[in-house]
Amino acid sequence: MALIEFDQKKERDIVLIGRVTLDFNPNEINRTLDKVETFSMYLGGSPGNIAVGVNRLGKKVGFIGCVSDDQFGDFVLNYFESRGIDTSQMVRAKNGERIGLTFTEIKSPTESSILMYRDRVADLEIAPEDIDEEYIAGSKILLISGVALSKSPSREACLLALQYAKKHGTKVIFDADYRPYSWRSDKDICVYYSLVARFADVIIGSRDEIDLIEGLPVLANDVPDHEIAEKYIENGAKIVIIKHGKKGSIGYTADKHAYKVESYHIKLLKSFGGGDAYASAFIYGLLEGWSVPDSLQHATAHAAMVVASHSCSNAMQTAEQIEAFMQEHKEEKVITELDWEAKL
Repeated sequence: MALIEFDQKKERDIVLIGRVTLDFNPNEINRTLDKVETFSMYLGGSPGNIAVGVNRLGKKVGFIGCVSDDQFGDFVLNYFESRGIDTSQMVRAKNGERIGLTFTEIKSPTESSILMYRDRVADLEIAPEDIDEEYIAGSKILLISGVALSKSPSREACLLALQYAKKHGTKVIFDADYRPYSWRSDKDICVYYSLVARFADVIIGSRDEIDLIEGLPVLANDVPDHEIAEKYIENGAKIVIIKHGKKGSIGYTADKHAYKVESYHIKLLKSFGGGDAYASAFIYGLLEGWSVPDSLQHATAHAAMVVASHSCSNAMQTAEQIEAFMQEHKEEKVITELDWEAKL
């Protein structure tokens, strides 16, 4: 039996709330951003990318968000609609707020970074009055992205969506998605991250992000992963995934199993986008009723495929493509079951 069971009578597989932005990725790679002359434009933003990824895998996806009332806002809505992602719950900014822009730098085969412009961004203007209770009730999963909690009225919109999800049996996934420039202070992060994490069925975050939820940046080395996972499992979480960058990650489950996740060996093009691909394939596995190890392995394969590609959203793969990749790399063991208290 799967750890998480979904109400199959619900109309949508998943609805996401949070930011959707634009990525400008350099066409001239292996150079610093100041030396780049041309860019390719893609849909971006972690929740936006995850929405595209789950949709590409064949699931029914809706998005709750706010975009700018201009040509870039048109681009986002047209992009979603052309792929069958429901935009009925998306609104336009009313006071001239603009869509967030991300310029990426692929500096070398081993080094990349991002430069973001997020002054008065439209995505943080989604408001409680934009949240439809029936829409949340009709979705199997609600995914809340951490950046959406950073400012009002977006944070209140997320908390209302969370309230509706718990009321109607919609499963909640919390993707920490920490961006330091979005927050006033670490204490604010702790307040709002911990509030959502307390009610989440699945929590996904790096160890640094988990420490922010816990308010533990000083004590982090003294608190092992499994103790933090146990806390959230006691609160009702079924799965807690804690990432450690190049060292891999560990997925903890409510039935007291721990799975170490390592990366596939591929030629890396960029370091961003992998987490969004990972989340989308993991969510697909949950919706398909797969075991956590199978879901994690597909998630890891999808991440590898996207970080080897120029874009994030346009590089999202089908289930068949992920399976083919895994067959090509079947000699690599990326999932290992660990003792509950083991460390990476």
